Amino acid sequence: MEEKMNFILLVPILFPVIAGVFLLWKREFQKRRSLLIFVGAVLLLTGAFAAVGILGGERRFTAFYLTEELPVFFKLDELGRLFASLVTVVWILAGFFSFAYMKKEKREKRYFGFYLITFGVLLGLDFAGNLITMYLFYEFMTLASLPLVLHSQTGEARMAGLKYLFYSFCGAYLALFGVYFLVRMGNTIEFTPGGVFESSFLLEHQTLFLVITMLLVLGFGVKAGMFPLHAWLTAAHPVAPGPASGVLSGIIVKGGVLALIRVLYYLIGPDFLIGTKVQKAWIVLTLITIFMGSMLAFREPVLKKRLAYSTVSQVSYILFGLAVCERTAFEGALLHVIAHAFIKVCLFLCAGAMIYQTGCKRVEELRGIGKRMPVTLWCYTIASLGLIGIPPTSGFVSKWYLGTGALDGKMPVFSWLGPLVLIVSALLTAGYLLPVTMRGFFPGEGFACRREKEARLMTAPLIIFAALTLFIGIFPETALTVIRAISGVCI
Repeated sequence: MEEKMNFILLVPILFPVIAGVFLLWKREFQKRRSLLIFVGAVLLLTGAFAAVGILGGERRFTAFYLTEELPVFFKLDELGRLFASLVTVVWILAGFFSFAYMKKEKREKRYFGFYLITFGVLLGLDFAGNLITMYLFYEFMTLASLPLVLHSQTGEARMAGLKYLFYSFCGAYLALFGVYFLVRMGNTIEFTPGGVFESSFLLEHQTLFLVITMLLVLGFGVKAGMFPLHAWLTAAHPVAPGPASGVLSGIIVKGGVLALIRVLYYLIGPDFLIGTKVQKAWIVLTLITIFMGSMLAFREPVLKKRLAYSTVSQVSYILFGLAVCERTAFEGALLHVIAHAFIKVCLFLCAGAMIYQTGCKRVEELRGIGKRMPVTLWCYTIASLGLIGIPPTSGFVSKWYLGTGALDGKMPVFSWLGPLVLIVSALLTAGYLLPVTMRGFFPGEGFACRREKEARLMTAPLIIFAALTLFIGIFPETALTVIRAISGVCI
């Protein structure tokens, strides 16, 4: 009976996938109003089904077996609840933003069909209870989100889609080597906080496990945009529709983060990594990515591409916190998962709203945009302050924990180099985000323009994301209570 009751875990996964397939297959919904009502109802119902699962107690459900030893198994723990809540909030708000944005785009039905399918796949990734289930949904995530990148079907979009596919599959196959060994050598592949291997067994096969860990870091790090396999991100995000760019940057890249947390903190165990060459190499790669992404964003004139380079940098803040293997840094990484999701989706949606209203894509063309679209630019400004790390925004709290955790880690060189790179990156972030605000609100003497009529379906999600950025910064304990419950059993 208990197993049947836990079938509720499959409902928010299957419901949007089936609805998305139905939307792609059926020729109905030729009228835009009926299409939007259908999509809106599916998004809200999926959110309600996900909430039922998230708010319940511990849930476990075995769907079927691939082989006798490989079950497709779902288990809802605190980490899964955190990521599923994030996906649900962002997907619903960005979905309603899409209702207005996609009005000028072609092939809306196809866009919303794949948007719903990706929603279900992401919840499946969050609810995965073992390594095989997670890997299956990790691959599905790439396939389901690819049409969002290809949506415009321009030559640039096709090349970006091919690059996204190539990099994602290369990363997944790198990780697959590690998956093979973990399945073969472990007594269980079910995610267990702190790891499933005995320390004596890890020491006995230390070299092999170090190679496995490095393959997993590089493989899953591709989706998170970590150097040197980051180029797909800056190609794919700018060509996708505005709301698709937002969810790609705020949520899809977190699939790589979730996978790394699962394999390193729930299977291998963080203690094994401390002091090894793999840990040092991983930290070096994250710091290179943070600095490089910020520098490239600072030099980029196209707004959406600038934000894409920013994502490369900011997601590696999270990876840096994970690589330190220290409790405060780990908590900072999870807090930055939340903060970055709301902030970066808000920034991409603001960019999408500006492009929708004005057709301007380059930063220099947005002079006076604050006079034309004040609500949008105010939301952009609040999100920018959050990404820089200015109090009282969520970005300040998460970066404070990351810097403090690095200092507490007492690692030679990295204990001071890590916080230094974070500070330099924050200064560069201010340099590439705030000029839009300054020129937007203060275009100079003699500048005159009429105020645009901002669509409510666009501005409402922007206001909510900006408010969340401030709320988490002012009341961080709301998120930290959940995060500390996760860190307490992992480290």
